[in-house]
Amino acid sequence: MRTGLTKRITAALAATLGLALALSGCGATGGASVDADATGADGKQVVVVNDVEPASGLIPSDTNDLAGWKVVTQLFEGLVTFSSTGKLIYADAESITPNDDASQYTIKLRDGLEFSDGEKITAETYAKSWSFAANAANGQMGAAIFATIKGYDKLQDEHGDKNAQLEGLKVIDDQTLQVTLAAPDSSFDYKVGDVAFLPLPSSAYKDIKAFGEKPVGNGPYQFASWRHDSEIKLTPNPKYTGPRKAQNGGVTYKLYTNLESAYADLTAGNLDVLDSIPNSALATYKNEDSIQSFSKAGPGFKAFTIPSNLKHFTGEEGRLRRAAISYAVNRDRIVDKVLRGTATVATDFTAPSIAGYSKSLSGSDVLSYDAAKAKELWAKADAISPWDGTFRLAYASDSGSKQWVDAIVNSIKNALGIDAKSYPFPTQKDFSGAVHDRTIDAAFTQGLQSDYPHPEGYLVQAYDSSAADGKGLNNGDYKSSEFDSLIDEAAKQTTLDGSVKYYHQAEELLLKDLPVIPLWYGNVSAGASKGVKNVKFNYMGLPEYQNLVKE
Repeated sequence: MRTGLTKRITAALAATLGLALALSGCGATGGASVDADATGADGKQVVVVNDVEPASGLIPSDTNDLAGWKVVTQLFEGLVTFSSTGKLIYADAESITPNDDASQYTIKLRDGLEFSDGEKITAETYAKSWSFAANAANGQMGAAIFATIKGYDKLQDEHGDKNAQLEGLKVIDDQTLQVTLAAPDSSFDYKVGDVAFLPLPSSAYKDIKAFGEKPVGNGPYQFASWRHDSEIKLTPNPKYTGPRKAQNGGVTYKLYTNLESAYADLTAGNLDVLDSIPNSALATYKNEDSIQSFSKAGPGFKAFTIPSNLKHFTGEEGRLRRAAISYAVNRDRIVDKVLRGTATVATDFTAPSIAGYSKSLSGSDVLSYDAAKAKELWAKADAISPWDGTFRLAYASDSGSKQWVDAIVNSIKNALGIDAKSYPFPTQKDFSGAVHDRTIDAAFTQGLQSDYPHPEGYLVQAYDSSAADGKGLNNGDYKSSEFDSLIDEAAKQTTLDGSVKYYHQAEELLLKDLPVIPLWYGNVSAGASKGVKNVKFNYMGLPEYQNLVKE
């Protein structure tokens, strides 16, 4: 059953949209004044970081924006967490063991788990939380990710029983949960690290909306207060026994509506960590004496898609032209001159913080700039069918992409000697509508970021046949039975190394077919005040809040 795999798309797209919201900002001012020198109950300094007002209450299964994700993932702990390079780390789980074909998993919980109010966390806690999240009657935005669990379809009645449980969940005892899936899924132990899989206490079900205003969690921090449009305060959770123990006196999220204001606060010493530098400061922030600057490859994958039915880009002619186009893009120069070093040139179809990321895939030379090779391949394609017309690359005018899109088309024009033009749409809404309706009739920009660091979140969602024809993020409608078979084999593996082997083979096929032209990974461009130590960034490109220490 392949269709279940595509249901993760909604959350993957939501993560991308949430990231864009947090990075762009809007409005004119920051939140109210926050004391940057506050101390916690243990005498350790409280760290002040940036955020924007979350889109909804602080409920794990109803969080689909990055602003809420930043806070919710500190208030709650799940079965697993991840290192900055995408390595799985057990948290509430002691083990997660698949059967022979990864269609069923047995989860063992650690002893002594509690919410911050003292309520015990058991297998029943997780079974009830996941069923609540998956049940359409409860209206949770993160529901789609539970489609991989048997019985999900039976819970998709918005007017059904709100207490109905997922058929595929079986509580063996307080510490053991057996999960039966609708189809093999080797990424399941990573998927449970998604925010929607975080556990809820029994108090949440009495009034879920009120709970979202004053949540009770099991993470490294506990909720203190939320002044809407101003600040959210968290304090260390003394009952937390997991791998992310707070090293500071707490975290205060100062809620901004403008990155410029946040950056001004950072340089003035009123903000301890800023996770995104505004465009106006990208060229200078690394030379700002009053702050520490950071730049590293992040989880966002950027490419442009050439639709499978676009004239001159089908069959063998299309394969040659796609490779020629890829060779014609001078990624290094664009990253250096246009993006000011705020991106890292792509070497695969995932991202550096994702498990299985590779710099050495066979065929990855097609991602390098080689004008001579580009012309040679273009000429071979012309021998099949002479080129006519203009190569157009579409984008949304309000996306901030104009400069680098112009640079790409100029690189293609100069390398191949053809007419190439940028093709702007007035708004993101117009652009997305044309992509979705398949009326765009041009190549178009596309990005992807999954909120669990596994290749499945990138490769299945964007290239599997089941995600084509408007059913997912395969917006170029690429269809390859060979690719699908490799993805199916990856899903049946019971070890990460076993699945990565097939994912790499699938990526090497993509390097031959090039349904999209990989460009780069967006860098984490961030800053911190001089007195902050242990500034590191997680697999989502956000600070590891629990490790931040202020002198």
